[in-house]
Amino acid sequence: MGMTRAGVAAVIGFFILTAQGVAPAQTVPMPKPAPKASAAPAAAAKPATPSLADTISTEAGQHALVDRVSLYLSTIQTLVGNFVQVGPDGRKTEGKFYIAKPGRIRFEYDPPSPIEVVADGSQVVIHDRKLDTKDLYPLSQTPLRFLLADRIDLWNDTKVVAVGADEKFVTVTIEERQFVIGTSRLMMMFNAKDFQLLQWTVTDPQGYETTVGVYNLDMKQKPDLNMFRIVYGRAEQNYQ
Repeated sequence: MGMTRAGVAAVIGFFILTAQGVAPAQTVPMPKPAPKASAAPAAAAKPATPSLADTISTEAGQHALVDRVSLYLSTIQTLVGNFVQVGPDGRKTEGKFYIAKPGRIRFEYDPPSPIEVVADGSQVVIHDRKLDTKDLYPLSQTPLRFLLADRIDLWNDTKVVAVGADEKFVTVTIEERQFVIGTSRLMMMFNAKDFQLLQWTVTDPQGYETTVGVYNLDMKQKPDLNMFRIVYGRAEQNYQ
């Protein structure tokens, strides 16, 4: 089973995760509609404490909300969990991921998919075990260059194009422009109560969307760094 360009972008282009400790086991998450940036409080009377929907009505409020997201993302040093990916054609694939900052990530897709995606701190490789092919991408040319960094500042290091919030969800949308590839967008959705990431949606330059949900997040597990090793050249065909 191959991967579409949108699927590749969803994995290597905009991988963002957050968690606090070990999240409880969850059912596989499915895409949810995002709150609109202009959402108004549901109640007619304005509460004494401004709601998240009120917060995003000003640039200062949006900035503060994005800073909270950045702070949560910056707490991540290692992370292990499960993911489910829904492609533009509605096809669903699942698997497990591993992160070890700075710059290292591994996606393992469940069978029958033959795909593995690995970043070793300098390069990102998409390995198709069935076709025995490896596609390399410089880490410096993908948004992973800052998303897998020790410190993350979305407001200053990316182009934030929209911030949305309601009583259940917070969303931040960023835009990434590449001269050759074109413009892609990433919409990240967080739980409004604890800011844990629930899912993200990538829109590629052709307008195709891929959504990835994450669950069973564990910040305590320390992945073996050999999992992120990329073997360059033709002498060896596997990472390990």
